[in-house]
Amino acid sequence: MKSTQQPTLLIFTALMISVSSLHPSQALSSCRNLCGTIAINYPFGVDDGCGAPQYRKMLNCNSSDLFFVAQSGNYKVRSIDYDKQTMVVYDPGMSTCTTLQPHHDFILTDIQSVVMPPTPDTIFALLNCSIDSPVLNRYKSLCFNFSSHNCDELYNGCSAFKIFHVNGTIGVGGTNPPCCFTGYNTAKLMNMDILDCSHYTTMYNVDEIDGGEAPMDWSYGIELSFVVPKTGCELCQGSGGTCGFDIETEMTLCLCSISSNSTRQCGE
Repeated sequence: MKSTQQPTLLIFTALMISVSSLHPSQALSSCRNLCGTIAINYPFGVDDGCGAPQYRKMLNCNSSDLFFVAQSGNYKVRSIDYDKQTMVVYDPGMSTCTTLQPHHDFILTDIQSVVMPPTPDTIFALLNCSIDSPVLNRYKSLCFNFSSHNCDELYNGCSAFKIFHVNGTIGVGGTNPPCCFTGYNTAKLMNMDILDCSHYTTMYNVDEIDGGEAPMDWSYGIELSFVVPKTGCELCQGSGGTCGFDIETEMTLCLCSISSNSTRQCGE
């Protein structure tokens, strides 16, 4: 009786040789352009080799949600505005006006600090600070008010922060514990333990908050800015390709098909 396993083995071996012979940059047949309801356009990509190499592996997509991958953890992406070149992310470990969370640091990698820093109108509010906090002493110039708003509004207007009014270290006589409105660079240079503040929250688009708007109506989250590299991506896209890069050399490529890529445009 002849064995029926030999043809099957030959076919399997042939398939393995065919797959292994593909160049790494040719192994991508397509780049996903949507994660849940959020469009994934250049310079971003959720598949390795897609988008610009400067933003490589900064985004992760599961079945329905998009996440920004930072040094300190994964942050859910709420929106990407390609016209304004901004991305809004949410830190699940961050306190908000209605939720009090144990603090942890928001840390970007060195390259993320350069290519995707928080926007200037993203404010970090350091809450329930010790009277010995460096931002209340030597570095008090790093704190500021914005749009005529101050820390007392957060303590008095947010249900999550009213506990500090009762249990704050200097909450005697109806006063609130110190807090500090500051920028990302402060949180980058000094972690929360050095800042000696028990909690933090962040607001974005603060330039659009008028003096009469209550803290419950502020936009909580972190808005990051990004720049689209000038690599001729429009030429690639106009020829039907997808902008990407070689996963070994990170050389810019126009991804055309599983077996045809170009440095500029498809059909060259």
